Amino acid sequence: MRNAIQRFFVLTIFLTLTFSIMGCDSEPKEKLDPVVKKASFTDEYKAEDTWLVYWYLCGTDLETEGGAASADFQEILNVKLPANIKVLIQTGGTNQWQNNVVTAGAVERYLYSADGLQRVESLPDADMGDVNTLSDFISYGAQIPADHRVFVFWDHGGGSAAGVCFDERTGNNLDLNDIRNAFTATHQPSTDNPPFEMIGFDACLMATYDTFNTLDGLAKFMTASEEVEPGLGWNYTGWLGALAENPAMGGAKLGQVICDTYYSACSEYDLEDTVTLSVVDFNNLPELRKAYEAYGLEALKAAYQNPRNFFSNFGRGAVNAENYGGNNRQTGYTNMVDLIDLATSTKTLLPKTSDRLISAVDNAVVYRINGAYRNKGGGLSSFYSYSGDEQSLVNYLNQESAPLPQKILYYYLIYGEIPEQVKDFVEHAEVPEAPAPMPTTPPAQRQEIFQISQLEDFEVQMDKDGNTFVQLNADQMDLLSSVHCQLAYIGVENDIILYLGSDADINADWDKGIFTDNFRGVWPMLDGHPVYVEITTENDGYNLYSIPIRLNGVECNLLVAYVYADEKYYILGARKGIDNHGMSDRDLIKLRAGDEITTIHYGMTISGDDNDFTKVEVDTFTVTEDTQIKDEPLGDGNYGYCFEFMSPTDDSALSNFIMFTIRDGQITTNVDIQ
Repeated sequence: MRNAIQRFFVLTIFLTLTFSIMGCDSEPKEKLDPVVKKASFTDEYKAEDTWLVYWYLCGTDLETEGGAASADFQEILNVKLPANIKVLIQTGGTNQWQNNVVTAGAVERYLYSADGLQRVESLPDADMGDVNTLSDFISYGAQIPADHRVFVFWDHGGGSAAGVCFDERTGNNLDLNDIRNAFTATHQPSTDNPPFEMIGFDACLMATYDTFNTLDGLAKFMTASEEVEPGLGWNYTGWLGALAENPAMGGAKLGQVICDTYYSACSEYDLEDTVTLSVVDFNNLPELRKAYEAYGLEALKAAYQNPRNFFSNFGRGAVNAENYGGNNRQTGYTNMVDLIDLATSTKTLLPKTSDRLISAVDNAVVYRINGAYRNKGGGLSSFYSYSGDEQSLVNYLNQESAPLPQKILYYYLIYGEIPEQVKDFVEHAEVPEAPAPMPTTPPAQRQEIFQISQLEDFEVQMDKDGNTFVQLNADQMDLLSSVHCQLAYIGVENDIILYLGSDADINADWDKGIFTDNFRGVWPMLDGHPVYVEITTENDGYNLYSIPIRLNGVECNLLVAYVYADEKYYILGARKGIDNHGMSDRDLIKLRAGDEITTIHYGMTISGDDNDFTKVEVDTFTVTEDTQIKDEPLGDGNYGYCFEFMSPTDDSALSNFIMFTIRDGQITTNVDIQ
């Protein structure tokens, strides 16, 4: 039976990698170096110690559509295990398995050991996104003797508010409360002798403070990713093979191997540019908890004194900090930001606690690896409400591991008030031994801190050199977290307004409140075709953009980096957006010669009564080996330009429009357009 299973999985992984992962790099470029936190870990145990690896394999659409779970299953089977290492696997959560071994419509348990792969249980179908299903698996594994235990979650992940393991049949997933309740139903938490050597997440966006805090007393180390993971996920042959060769290693060294083999596998398929993976030591959780709560308290106290001024400045720090999963209207929102980069960006605003938080995160993260376009991440993220969405906030408020100061802070940001139950806590600014009762439901009426609508149709001026600008006073600046520019093509003859997108390509003087256009008559073009772009990340060395397209008929977002030093755009790949459950798509699809792309814009007629933009498919063309994006002249025509003012709750207002007219390469400007 073992040989038949292995032969089938070999075929599955070959087909999966060939058709779902491989592809040519759309623009050849030099490999950029990752950022690695250097560390050296010694062996901690005896070579004869026994290990049990639990694998909670919730296949979901990753398996149904691409066989990704089957591919990783085969990676495990590629490892010849010694007698002292076993892997316990539970399968479920998917409509269809892309192999002839695992059964759909059932929960099955397999044990892989030196004796091969055995199906040890076939149970009635159950919801893999239900706490009881997880709890039963943990309880079953506890009956198998082992000196050291490792638990790995496999599936989609969505961060602190969304959780992990989405069962595509039921639409349910595990939140952080579910995870802790499932483990503690069998294992007594202990900081001195935790039941697991490591708990890991082969899933997107789960390297968060709140996940880490959830697992307090349950493991010695956690391994997870801040960013979205590529579809190939962890390299199981690499890290499980290393453990098989050296069962004396401890959790830190195992985590390091997981990180290194993961990055190497991603690099092999040119998917490494935006990956992250970190190893976190629970010995450092107590100090991190105190530092993060102190940071939240300082923020809460400042917000209580002057909410508009504080939240606008705090929001600017969050916008400039490295964040994960997109966090824009085009791709959707995960509301996850890097903790170190957030603290670094808000040092001036929160000077008493930022350095302590930075140090605490850095000490807790004992090893990490970051792709070149995720080079500011410190290894742990945290919730920040980029979207201003109430449901995401309510999900976060319900997580017991989320700290009280941060809960109140974001409640205040979204709802414009502080609940009566916690006002004493806020005013005294101390963490109580018995936490104050924090409401987890919205108030009867939402108060608006940021009346951003007052900036709608804001006056645009022109200086003596012909540059257009807006100038805001201090009160108006307190409404803003960011300012972008928007551009649209106005085709009077064709009766169409075609929205080209938004960018941060403006000259901004935040101290004086002056924002000046930098319009040069160029726009990003994909093989000469204008595209709709939306900026997702503003960094010191690069910007990241999302471009909506149809790739071979499937709607997705093309991810693009612009590197300042090179003055070039690089195509990183295409990915679907975030679903209704807050789960980000894992597959980063590399463009291949012969692929068909259709550009998607947003358009409306000039003469029509409907003032809403709708999706418009514009150009269809074929990808070549030389496909690239670069700034090119827009061509003759009329272009509407405006400044977009963004509030910390993701509301926005637009300035008056500017008309740029291009004729024979010459640009004329009219600021009287309403």
